[in-house]
Amino acid sequence: MVNIDKHILYWRNMAEEDWEVANQLIASNKIRHGLFFLHLALEKILKAHVCHNTKDIAPKVHNLISLLELSGIPLKQRHTDLLAEMNPFNIEGRYPEMWRAVLSQEEADKLIQKVKGIYEWLKNQL
Repeated sequence: MVNIDKHILYWRNMAEEDWEVANQLIASNKIRHGLFFLHLALEKILKAHVCHNTKDIAPKVHNLISLLELSGIPLKQRHTDLLAEMNPFNIEGRYPEMWRAVLSQEEADKLIQKVKGIYEWLKNQL
């Protein structure tokens, strides 16, 4: 029998760690890596919600919109759009041939502030 509470705690704790790493990387001008970890933090907090709401193990997928749909969490369109905006950073962190121009420090700082609201909200809903 699967201990869903253990899975939820795992994903939540891993999301917290990745959130901290993302902030540290972006603050030290490691933008591409920081955005990859920012995506990971969102992915993992969404996986915690998938476990919580479905009472099942989260799938091995990385698409934030797919995870949002599986979680059943109703979000405003602007928040869903923000998650969609974050999806490419997962690909760029894994496949260098797909890289686009790196965001500037200022652009990355603005993006992390936008993401912070949805991340904190998702974390507090668990």
